[in-house]
Amino acid sequence: MSRLTYKFRLYPNKEQESKLLEALDLCRWLYNYFLAQWKDKVPSRYELQAQLPKLKKEKTELDKVYSKVLQMVLHQLYSNLKALSEAKKKGRKVGRLRFKGKGWYKCLNYNQSGFKLIRTGNRLDKLYLSKIGAIPIRLHREIRGNIKGIIVKRYATGEWYALVQAENHPEPQPKTGGVIGIDVGIKHFLTDSEGRQIENPRAYDKTLRKLRRRHREVSRKKQGSKNGNKAKIRLAKAYQKLVNQRDDFLHKLSKFYVDNYDLIAIEDLRIPNMVKNSHLASEILDASWGKFFQMLSYKAASAGKIVLKVDPRGTSQEYNFGELDRDYNASLNILARALPRGLGEVTPVEIDPLP
Repeated sequence: MSRLTYKFRLYPNKEQESKLLEALDLCRWLYNYFLAQWKDKVPSRYELQAQLPKLKKEKTELDKVYSKVLQMVLHQLYSNLKALSEAKKKGRKVGRLRFKGKGWYKCLNYNQSGFKLIRTGNRLDKLYLSKIGAIPIRLHREIRGNIKGIIVKRYATGEWYALVQAENHPEPQPKTGGVIGIDVGIKHFLTDSEGRQIENPRAYDKTLRKLRRRHREVSRKKQGSKNGNKAKIRLAKAYQKLVNQRDDFLHKLSKFYVDNYDLIAIEDLRIPNMVKNSHLASEILDASWGKFFQMLSYKAASAGKIVLKVDPRGTSQEYNFGELDRDYNASLNILARALPRGLGEVTPVEIDPLP
């Protein structure tokens, strides 16, 4: 059983958007209310849940929010407090949870109930949300499996999306017999053991000039003014476009490898530690290696394929397959570490150095 999340655009009318915004603010209030009570102690889930019915009688506005959404706010707070407590027990220096300021609460979590996709004719084109209504939705792809929950999220651009969580049984793809080793890098996004070198699209570099212009517009506007808010939205849209371009590249690339290979060997990189290098941090984050590995893993799981992580230490030096490109040599060693019989399974595709 695997769980996939589908992202679809929502188009609420003015009345529906007003209800959504009010629900977000009430969830923010609820989070802050309980955080004020429990900031120095981790309550049990029962202690949190038991207070909610009484609080709803005192603050009747909470009835405007679906009950399961309110329960998930408490679940989020409980999870945050518990994670903080566990970190303290391990000796880590951690602060306290912060109160959510106005506009900082972004999601409504409809877990298991309170939602329904509505069909008009032959098309599913509306999402019904309890306490909100039927909102037009753009279902640009088929949802496979049983829907277990929907998270409604408002982005900084002012756009609304539904994150549909569905559980389904993996559908194994036909076996190709192919195995591949992948070495990620900064000069090239990746080099694989069949000699391919995929250039990093460097979406950030391509849109840097536009982003700088948008940043200057925001800095010149009066904070909190109408024009200032418009400038912030334009900046957020520029960043969102950047993210969409990068995700599109990563989705297509990960799909190619899962479709064509049964075993994909990658390095078990500790990316949070790597970005501590201030000279390389922006390049590493821009390349989005972590997101690429995540996409490879869940797509492989759904297709019945295998992604193996190997120790990244010394992959460029362990074995030298002739005078080969350094990254190509590393990809061969990554594959060698993943194969059950080791180096004997690996044969370079090209003996001459890559151009």
